[in-house]
Amino acid sequence: MSLAFLHAHDCSEAHADAVWGVSWTKNDTVVSISADGSIRQSSSSSGEPHSPPNSPTDYRVPSPHTLGLVSLSVSPDGRHALYNSLEGLTSLWNLETGVSEGAFESFLREEGMGNAEPSWSVSLSPSGSTYASAGGHGNLTIRSAEPKNFGQKISTVFSGRNKFGMCCSYSPDGKRVALSSEIGHVFIFDVESNTFVNTYTSHAMSVRSVAWSPDGNLLLSASEDKRLILYDVRVSSGSSGGAVATFSGHSSWVLCADISPDGRFGLSGSADKSIKVWDIASRAAVSTVQDAGEVWSVSWRPRAPAVGSVGAFVSGGEDGVVKWWRGAGAGV
Repeated sequence: MSLAFLHAHDCSEAHADAVWGVSWTKNDTVVSISADGSIRQSSSSSGEPHSPPNSPTDYRVPSPHTLGLVSLSVSPDGRHALYNSLEGLTSLWNLETGVSEGAFESFLREEGMGNAEPSWSVSLSPSGSTYASAGGHGNLTIRSAEPKNFGQKISTVFSGRNKFGMCCSYSPDGKRVALSSEIGHVFIFDVESNTFVNTYTSHAMSVRSVAWSPDGNLLLSASEDKRLILYDVRVSSGSSGGAVATFSGHSSWVLCADISPDGRFGLSGSADKSIKVWDIASRAAVSTVQDAGEVWSVSWRPRAPAVGSVGAFVSGGEDGVVKWWRGAGAGV
């Protein structure tokens, strides 16, 4: 099987530096973060800057940070964006009102908590009440995302490896968090028991990105070893490693990954300046799109595609441009 994806349009105003994160929201907008320190919300139909209907007259987009923004997580309802800066400033932006509802300086030492632990990757829980963070100490930390006590530590669990936490991501049901590391390990954290329940070691190099399937049964990881690996998280890591498929075809680091809302397709962006769409059932690439530079982030449209359509996705890359792509014959 082969699929064609067409370039629909670009954002009307490019970021001044690389786009390091994109997320297509439930409200059909796209939130993007950049190495230039800015965060934006754009309309998916036009690529123009987006202000929600009936938004306050004083609706504001957060001012650019002095350092790059490296991690982005948008709530399932499309109302909030959680993002993190290069040095570990974690912020919560209300996409509907324009209000910044929380900020936490993880690079500062907390009273009675020992050394500071700057966040690198952050993930907002589906409920919006907590967020997970990971960074250089090999820990996974759960913190409050409530405006009244934003950033307050709830728990911290050591992964067992004092290695950099590259990416963390809450499962769709909020019961687990996936954590990837610089040495190629992927860990599954159980929120209720506050323990790591699985460790996967299939990658040979740093795992840059992890993505959950909509039902929470599968996890897709993207690595600097040029591969993506699909795990069935219902299978113990002790029995056959939990890996059920390997996707190979990129010629350089795989930097980002996502899974379509119907669970049929995987999506990846690479330092080889290409985007690939993978058929999960057949374990094969069904489409390759060439881009102008390294592709740092990809995100499927969260709405299930129409009958006969394969859907649409958005990408962000080294050229600072947010780009929309659609399946041939399908409208965005």
